[in-house]
Amino acid sequence: MGFVIEIPDFLTATLGFAVYLLGAEINARVATLRSFNIPEPVTGGLLASLVVLLLYLTFGVELSFGLSARDFLLVLFFAGIGLNARLADLIEGGKPLLLLLILTLLTIIAQNLIGAGGAALFGYPAQAGVLFGSAALIGGHGTAIAWAPDVAQATGLEGATELGVAVATLGLVLAALVGGPVARLLIEGRNLSPSRPDEELTVGLPQEDDKKSEIDHLMVMRVLLHLNLAIISGYVLSEVISAAGLKLPLFVPCLIMGIVIANLRAALAPGAKPVSRTPSLALISEFSLGAFLAMSLMSLQLWTIAELGLAIAVIMTAQTLFAVVFVLWVLFPLMGSNYRAAVLAAGFGGFALGATPTAIANMTAVTKRYGPSPIAFIVLPLVSAFFVDIANAIVIQTIVNF
Repeated sequence: MGFVIEIPDFLTATLGFAVYLLGAEINARVATLRSFNIPEPVTGGLLASLVVLLLYLTFGVELSFGLSARDFLLVLFFAGIGLNARLADLIEGGKPLLLLLILTLLTIIAQNLIGAGGAALFGYPAQAGVLFGSAALIGGHGTAIAWAPDVAQATGLEGATELGVAVATLGLVLAALVGGPVARLLIEGRNLSPSRPDEELTVGLPQEDDKKSEIDHLMVMRVLLHLNLAIISGYVLSEVISAAGLKLPLFVPCLIMGIVIANLRAALAPGAKPVSRTPSLALISEFSLGAFLAMSLMSLQLWTIAELGLAIAVIMTAQTLFAVVFVLWVLFPLMGSNYRAAVLAAGFGGFALGATPTAIANMTAVTKRYGPSPIAFIVLPLVSAFFVDIANAIVIQTIVNF
């Protein structure tokens, strides 16, 4: 008889840091992982998730991790993304943002068509295809769990929540492994390079960094102050949005307020010491994202995937092939066939199959190796963290009620 061991939040965070560092150590020793731009927390997180799976299969022990600290790190990370957003970049990113939104909508529709076809093939109701499609993939665990009761009510499908969680889990794993190799193929195959190589990285420090001396305790404290201000004001904005009847994840208002604070600061105090695009902010952003992703991956319940067997294997293979083909032959050419398009391809591959943090981790691994692409780090989060929830909800609701 199996039993559950509850891991409290503080211990979960501690294990997450250890798993992140383990991944960094492995990547430093295995050139293939670096060559294909596999993020360090992905390496450590997937290894840890396999250990958790082994404990479950061998001893019947299920580890249940407290994830409050992980969720705060996500808010901290997106506040940092907001602080890095310059008004000029927001203006320049307007056209790519609109185009990426259209491509995301097309992906949502295609994923659900593939999901519906696969569901029918394996004897599931066609409406359950959303759980093999955008509800679990582009939507992630949260969206899959939110829509599973509606699918169950409309179709009578038992275990809808477990199905959605399993698909989202496998999607997250695939997302973490697909983006980096796709970017490598595009960048090295076409000899692409950044248009502004001297800019600071948005997240993380370059693999060969000569600016570590610019990070001191005052810079770090200044960055943390502005991050806290963005989060505090983000909480206030979140309450206003909720009062207006809208529902958005907390990190979205924090991202918005980070943008507002950064650009107000630049306009009102142009001579002040910088916070945006500094090594300190890049380092804190990388730490927040990496620890979040390490904790997310190590807490995956991989045994839920095996229970679906052939159906999930076939449908997810089809979803992955579609994502790769779409990124290489549709998204990359339409976004300009340049370095920024390649970085967005890495991010979109992670976002289409997994979640926004996975997408950003993929882009971070790519830019740390090849060079910065600031607009990519603005455009993709705005689409994936805000617009996609609305578009996804409309498409899923239409299919479920069909």
